[in-house]
Amino acid sequence: MTCPTVLIVESEPTLAEVLCDNLEHEGYDVATANDSETGYRAWVRAAPDLVVLDVTLPGTDGVDLCRRRREEGDRTPVLLLSARSQAEDRVEGLAAGGDDYLAKPFHLQEFLLRVKALLRRRGWEGAPSATFAFGGHRVDYRSWTARLTDGREVPLGERELGIFRMLASRAGEVVSRDDILDGVWGSDAFPASRTVDNFVVRLRRLFEPDPSRPIYFHTVWGVGYRFTPSGDGREDEPGIET
Repeated sequence: MTCPTVLIVESEPTLAEVLCDNLEHEGYDVATANDSETGYRAWVRAAPDLVVLDVTLPGTDGVDLCRRRREEGDRTPVLLLSARSQAEDRVEGLAAGGDDYLAKPFHLQEFLLRVKALLRRRGWEGAPSATFAFGGHRVDYRSWTARLTDGREVPLGERELGIFRMLASRAGEVVSRDDILDGVWGSDAFPASRTVDNFVVRLRRLFEPDPSRPIYFHTVWGVGYRFTPSGDGREDEPGIET
């Protein structure tokens, strides 16, 4: 079973070691780097699921490294760590493409919760496989692509993949729109619940034989959605709660 991979780019050896040990204890695969250039090469080569990035690095700082990867099209979640705690520093880091910002010193438990939240927003629930197959389709979580039954390979957006992974990790269960909003969008945006419906419509257009009569992605009226990989589930009638 594949585990999420976390890349730590941290200039303080003692802190890097502590973070690495605790992440490994939590079940993550961890890689480390202590400067921006080494971190950049590891980021490109390893394609991690999450990058923990020190803002103050030798040479190019972490903010510039994050900005560089975003300009190159990389969308890996980034947790910035910094001794700078002023509002303008946080704004600069987030504007460069960081997903979250944690000021040093911090509590280890808060750090682990931030890591878990960012991975959950990317679609990780525990340590699932790197791919998910159903109905002749195969979704690749690392390349953000889906290979469909007709042989086409299509890219998935961040939200589409996040929703799919959350539903797939809880296959057969009813997942509320609020749970999806919290798990996929987190606290960085406040979309309407209708936004979730629009993304599910996109998933249906990709994967359902007949999007108007879904067999995989079912609406549970007034609650949310249920994913049935076997394709034998039934859409709930309007007004029925489960």
